[in-house]
Amino acid sequence: MLRLNPLTVRKLKRFREIRRGYYSAILLAALTVLSLFSELMVSDRAVFISYEGQWSFPTYSDVELGAKYGLTGTAAVTPVDYRALQAHFEGTDNMVIMPFVPWGPYTNDAVDGVLRAQPPDAERRHYLGTDTTGRDVLSRLIYGFRTAIFFAVAFTALTYAIGVSIGCAMGYFGGVFDLLFQRIIEIWSNIPFLYMVIIVFSVIPSSFEVSTRIALLLLIMVLFSWTGLTYYMRTETYKEKARDYTAAAQVLGAGTVRVLFKHILPNTIATMMTFIPFTVVSAITAITALDFLGWGLPPPTPSIGELLKQGTANLTTAPWIVTSAFVALVFILAVVTFIGEAVREAFDPRKFTLYR
Repeated sequence: MLRLNPLTVRKLKRFREIRRGYYSAILLAALTVLSLFSELMVSDRAVFISYEGQWSFPTYSDVELGAKYGLTGTAAVTPVDYRALQAHFEGTDNMVIMPFVPWGPYTNDAVDGVLRAQPPDAERRHYLGTDTTGRDVLSRLIYGFRTAIFFAVAFTALTYAIGVSIGCAMGYFGGVFDLLFQRIIEIWSNIPFLYMVIIVFSVIPSSFEVSTRIALLLLIMVLFSWTGLTYYMRTETYKEKARDYTAAAQVLGAGTVRVLFKHILPNTIATMMTFIPFTVVSAITAITALDFLGWGLPPPTPSIGELLKQGTANLTTAPWIVTSAFVALVFILAVVTFIGEAVREAFDPRKFTLYR
């Protein structure tokens, strides 16, 4: 079983007492878990089909052709339109159950044969309307949230892996190693991040897969974001290295790895935990800003920044686009910020220095 340090238990208890941050953490965790199953709630694929006594669950299956469900003509040899199939089965013993929002993030809904922005329409189940190419705004917001939150988590994990490792090494070894990396960090920090993103993405072939382009964007952002954390970890490691328990561990024969990971790092957890939520906020803000400028996630990946760009360009003709995207972005950033404030207060070392 996991045994926590008594001080850590007190910090977690304090975090639970800060209701705004605690409930925000529960809400964010619930939304993140639900986003893993977005296809069951927001998709153009049926959740469940009963046809001639046979059950099928097309959500995560391969592409199905209309002939499988008794359709004829052109519909028999083309991928199934499950919304049309649901209407086709009305009044029969067959049944199609669609998600709450029966539109995928890439599905275009033409009106009178024209792809254009449509205002919110509950009858067509476009609860927040559509964008300029007829794609459902709510669907793209939900999938955009999933992309943003997992992008931010990956960004935070990689940034911490690099920043904490180098910062701890600088603080522990000191000397020439510390001076060398300080100069490297100073030089690296002066390279303009936005220009590097523009240069790199201008030379990446559009033939690359979307996942590859997203991975490259993540890599570039991490490479230019780890430097700030190193100074905090360097300072904390210097402080912990000078304490008696570190000297005692070294005298008893503990190696460098054991001293760093068993003794020093656990005592810098307050610093690391305090910055995690704000790193997530900065990642979401950065990816949204890059998407807004057109240098972020490759199209047609759903993103809040891309919706904001569309919305500002069509502010008078389709105000529902920018309104929905802006409210969603503010909500996400507010929830994560509430968590960050609660973590910072709960892990404040000035409040939890001594046992009682």
